[in-house]
Amino acid sequence: MNRQQPARVAILAMPETSASVVYGMYDMFMSAGRDWKLIVDGQPGTPVILPQVVSRHGDCFVAANNVKITPDAPLAACMSADVICVPELMVAPGESLDGRFQEEIACLQSCYAAGKLLATACSGAILLAEAGLLNGQEATTHWAYCDVMTRRYPLVKVRTQRALVASGEGQRLIMAGGGTSWLDLALYLVARLTSIEIAMQTARLNLVDWHDIGQQPFARLARTRQAEDALIARCQTWIADHYAEPAPVAAMVQLSGIAERSFKRRFQHATGMSPLEYVHTLRLEEAKQMLESGALPVEAIANQVGYEDPGFFSRLFRRHVCLTPAQYRKRFGTMRSALEMRR
Repeated sequence: MNRQQPARVAILAMPETSASVVYGMYDMFMSAGRDWKLIVDGQPGTPVILPQVVSRHGDCFVAANNVKITPDAPLAACMSADVICVPELMVAPGESLDGRFQEEIACLQSCYAAGKLLATACSGAILLAEAGLLNGQEATTHWAYCDVMTRRYPLVKVRTQRALVASGEGQRLIMAGGGTSWLDLALYLVARLTSIEIAMQTARLNLVDWHDIGQQPFARLARTRQAEDALIARCQTWIADHYAEPAPVAAMVQLSGIAERSFKRRFQHATGMSPLEYVHTLRLEEAKQMLESGALPVEAIANQVGYEDPGFFSRLFRRHVCLTPAQYRKRFGTMRSALEMRR
């Protein structure tokens, strides 16, 4: 890239994207190099990144959150950009993409072949997977889509815990995880396209807090949605109310009326998780709620969700959530209290 000229970033907008991410990225890129000097010197600096919003035909459309988006150019403009950013796709996890986004996918394939950098936010990484660009590569996406990506694209090395992943030849495939981790993506791109100092100035101006803990603490029960297998669904319904009981997996096996080995294999196929992993997930999610909303000691919470050994519970919690129970309570309990006070 010619650093003597502003970097050019194309933000790919579709009816399935939300305007907040599209224009949030746009504002962040336009701020780089311009707004810090305005604050410090009283005069705006020269923008170091020039973003533009592109869409399939360049025509206005209404985004997924009912906001009108007015693109600057059609897809062809991506070929003159240095970076193509894909915001999230507001489609249900597992929803078929057959026949959709074909033109966008072809554009991404051509741009990558031409040596351009591709960056995605949230579920936008699904388009890179559909394009075959992530085969054999590390990747991340919104936590609710990680299991879907793992099953649908088995050649992709999905890193569920990480909020930002750079992979591919020359690390030209950049993916951010869920929610506001698009801010991390934008800052990373500012640093990569310009300098770390400009990225830090942009972060200070916009009060951006880097998601250094990844996205596991935010994950909820996306992986536990009801299975289509009626027998397994009946066990899911039962365990939702009995996860704290002793030997819950054995109880589900008995409820199913089939052999243990067959039950475990069938449960894994239906839910993507082993029965024990499923129980741990339910227990940990309940523990998160209790840590957020109450002041019970960690030992008492461990006992209430089904763990007799508080040490084992704490180690399991940290392994799955990437925070200790105490750290989780401090971060999210404080947040919940502040929100409740302002209701």
